[in-house]
Amino acid sequence: MDLFNDEIDGSTNLLPKDGIVNYYGKILAQSEANNYYECLLQTIDWKNDQAMIYGKLLITKRKVAWYGDTDFEYTYSNIVKRALPWTPELLALKQLVEEKTSEQFNSCLMNLYHTGDEGMAWHSDGEKELKKNGAIASLSLGAERKFAFKHKTTNETISIILEHGSLLVMKDTTQTHWLHRLPPTKKVTQPRVNLTFRMMNV
Repeated sequence: MDLFNDEIDGSTNLLPKDGIVNYYGKILAQSEANNYYECLLQTIDWKNDQAMIYGKLLITKRKVAWYGDTDFEYTYSNIVKRALPWTPELLALKQLVEEKTSEQFNSCLMNLYHTGDEGMAWHSDGEKELKKNGAIASLSLGAERKFAFKHKTTNETISIILEHGSLLVMKDTTQTHWLHRLPPTKKVTQPRVNLTFRMMNV
């Protein structure tokens, strides 16, 4: 493990108000993170993401995958997705994240960003299928990327660099009061795999 990350306090709230965001730093050793990264690139059923905007179907360069305890349906950007069965690697990572956070998760929405040109616009994860005020745990593998929050009322912004093998958790009223995004950058040329473990209403 990275000795510097032993000093990161996962109980510290990065937000000044209206929500809770905890950053745990690297929870995987470098070799473990590398192995999971390579494995997920090869074994996950990646698909280009789709969004229905003003009645027009848009297909993103970014790829996504959706896994869960059952074949959950999840609707965002007016597109319905159905969860695939867990892979052994995803189950192992889910267990690790649950142990670190003392939270429970039943699904994982994954994103593959091929380069820094691909990002995510300001949004909040408030879909009705998600447990209200439930935790969303974001595990990052691959290229380090900046991740930003913006308060919906005050426009106050906060950003953090998400490291290879690191864990960030958003919970409480974060989705109600804050937007978040992954800004594009020309400085990053390598892929990033992002796993967001979630709790769907059942």
